[in-house]
Amino acid sequence: MTHASGTQDGPVALSREGLPGWLHPVVRAVETVRPVQLSRFLPPEDGAGRQSAVLILFGEGARGPELLLMERSGSLRSHAGQPSFPGGALDPVDGDPAADGPLRAALREAQEETGLDPAGVQLFGVLPRLYIPVSGFVVTPVLGWWREPSPVGVVDPGETARVFTVPVADLTNPENRATAVHPRGHRGPAFLVESALVWGFTAGIIDRLLHFAGWEVPWDREKQVPLDWRS
Repeated sequence: MTHASGTQDGPVALSREGLPGWLHPVVRAVETVRPVQLSRFLPPEDGAGRQSAVLILFGEGARGPELLLMERSGSLRSHAGQPSFPGGALDPVDGDPAADGPLRAALREAQEETGLDPAGVQLFGVLPRLYIPVSGFVVTPVLGWWREPSPVGVVDPGETARVFTVPVADLTNPENRATAVHPRGHRGPAFLVESALVWGFTAGIIDRLLHFAGWEVPWDREKQVPLDWRS
């Protein structure tokens, strides 16, 4: 069995050996989904954009399958207070961006932001690279199975406000779903979970994963929520 670790000097690998059965629909989605099915924002053809990666980590909690999320510090200049997947930019030490670079970056950033022990994470898939125009990041979503859970929490309060897990059952619950309305008029999927509004890039990825894994439950797409919903 191959375990991916951000602390090893050798290549970081993907493995689908021994995954729980409930993750198989996610694996099939990763194998078949096309970039345009995930987002209309794709990496610039001229290669512009800063390469980055996020870790989409599935674990199993008291209420079944769950996802690891974090809430960014309210003092940050960009994306302040916004829930997201752990992640960040690739560093020169990450090696070949086309090979294991995103895998290393996803694990390293998750460790730095949440205290996660990478040794307990088995990486099993990579989604197509996507583009975030507002920040100029080209993002590779890396999927992992939290085979051996480790304690997580805020490592740097200047970067992270809190770290939490969300049961997939809450994400699929129609009562927790809505369409987020940006002040500039942009609309996109949103999730009202764990006293947080998950929206933007993170919500878009979750929405598409639920859909293509066959986990999506019909919900009221006319239900709208403003980004300042707690004001």
